[in-house]
Amino acid sequence: MTRRIVITGGGTGIGRAVATRLLAEEPDLVLVGRRDSVLQEAAGELRALDETAQVTTLTCDLTDPDQVQRLSDTLHDGPQIDVFVANAGGNYGLGAGTLEEVAAAWRRDFDGNVLSAVLPVHALLDHVSRPGGRIVAMSSIAALRGSGAYGAAKAALNAWALSLANDVAPDGITVNAVAPGFVPDTEFWRDRIAADPAIVEDRTAPIPMGRPGTPDEVAEAVAYFASPDAGWTTGQILQVNGGTLLGRG
Repeated sequence: MTRRIVITGGGTGIGRAVATRLLAEEPDLVLVGRRDSVLQEAAGELRALDETAQVTTLTCDLTDPDQVQRLSDTLHDGPQIDVFVANAGGNYGLGAGTLEEVAAAWRRDFDGNVLSAVLPVHALLDHVSRPGGRIVAMSSIAALRGSGAYGAAKAALNAWALSLANDVAPDGITVNAVAPGFVPDTEFWRDRIAADPAIVEDRTAPIPMGRPGTPDEVAEAVAYFASPDAGWTTGQILQVNGGTLLGRG
């Protein structure tokens, strides 16, 4: 049976890698993001990999309740959602100085990393398959290592995912999070590395495996949580970090 898979932030980086990984099961794939051109490019590449691929794109600012409501209305018009990957996010709080700037930076990180998952999942939860639905959030190693507004936001995302997992477990829906370490081949890091190439060496040095991760490796972790066979795995935070942080969920 064809599963309907929705991926936010699906046009670039890890979200795009997740879409490519899950394309193998021939799903009804929906990519959601803010930039239509980026989504169209990603969809074109996915269709080039599989000419029969069902790929739809929907633009939405996931921090805007009105836009999320329109997204929800559109998705409610189609089949139920079997997998929702809440991948959209980023580090929006850089450059804070004055109190006003600090407040704005922290709100941007909370909106961009927490509300970008909470709002669409809340709006679409009644449209997630029962039983068998899969919700996967994209966290970060920063949630456990402390990294300003971004780390705090990802920690909040973890708390939300664990709470939601408990709420929907009786319906046969699983909720989990994947927390990557240093994965430089993403928009998250690209501009920072261009400005300071030494970041790669500095970030790689503490990794016991001696190298950064790749979007494909993170996508594989998402694929497990999203799989039909992962029905007894819920409320988990899977660290994918080359051993940078050991033995903590």
